[in-house]
Amino acid sequence: MRLRNVKNAKEILNNSDYYINSTKYPKGIWNNLFKNDNPIMLEIGMGKGDFLIGMAKKHPEYNFIGVEKYESVLAKAIEKLDALELDNVKVIQIDAKELDTALDHEINSIYLNFSDPWPKTRHHKRRLTHETFLQVYDKIFKSDARIVMKTDNDSLFEDSLVNLSTYGYILDEVILDLWACNKENIRTEYETKFGSKGFKIKYLSAHKKIDEHEKI
Repeated sequence: MRLRNVKNAKEILNNSDYYINSTKYPKGIWNNLFKNDNPIMLEIGMGKGDFLIGMAKKHPEYNFIGVEKYESVLAKAIEKLDALELDNVKVIQIDAKELDTALDHEINSIYLNFSDPWPKTRHHKRRLTHETFLQVYDKIFKSDARIVMKTDNDSLFEDSLVNLSTYGYILDEVILDLWACNKENIRTEYETKFGSKGFKIKYLSAHKKIDEHEKI
């Protein structure tokens, strides 16, 4: 996907109440920031924010943190957020491999929506369900870990099923054609675009108990 530069992206970020600057991550006290003890859901690679916004509107009983690596993409999402009044959403700009610098055993669920499939074999370790990232997630999950994933990429999906199972996750639900089901589903911009072209949307939900000795 080609990224279009947003010239005033940094200004858009810094002027938004939704944006938490990397120098001010409230690690360990995110519930204080949200001013409640509601469960916190994390979307890694939030793109332009359609899923995050939809979930926050539908589930005010949860708090949501959106993560995006690219400043220009995040700026587009914030422009949408700034037109709304949602008290259960915050966004940060960070690489997924560094999430444990911003969070400390505070997350209940992670959403991975149409993550970069990194198709070349030598790049598979960059996939967000690779063991390297799963180890990082252990440091930000609370006592129970839950990962929900959607993708149109067969290789990424199959690889993720294996990686999660090998790492100790139990697969609760695996759907090979999400749009053919009646399951509740808030679509991302990417999902709408490619699903409408006939690409099958794959879905999985998995959970794992985080033992106390894993909390490092």
